[in-house]
Amino acid sequence: MVDKYNCKVPCDEHKLISFPGVGRKTINVFLSEFYNIPAIGVDTHVERVSKRLRLAKNNDSVLVIEKKLMKKFPRDEWGRRHLQMVLFGRYHCKAVKPECENCKIRNLCVKKKKI
Repeated sequence: MVDKYNCKVPCDEHKLISFPGVGRKTINVFLSEFYNIPAIGVDTHVERVSKRLRLAKNNDSVLVIEKKLMKKFPRDEWGRRHLQMVLFGRYHCKAVKPECENCKIRNLCVKKKKI
């Protein structure tokens, strides 16, 4: 596929979606990280954090969450906010054992554990 583009990965989401195994999240992360194009990739961490912080509803799809986050944050912050949410979800606001007792934004969370 890349040979079609002279060994360069295109920065066009319509071209990238034609690559096997490449979906919306991968495209958004790639464009944001590689080409510095503002985008928000919604993975499991971003989805979980968004729902816990009431930035999205429990039944929202990843596409709906992406659109809500794009409205919530300024365009020039999308890449940074995405990374912050991924790291926060990965290391603090974990799926199984969230570290609520040390969380500085616990008051915003729907899951907040009683300490």
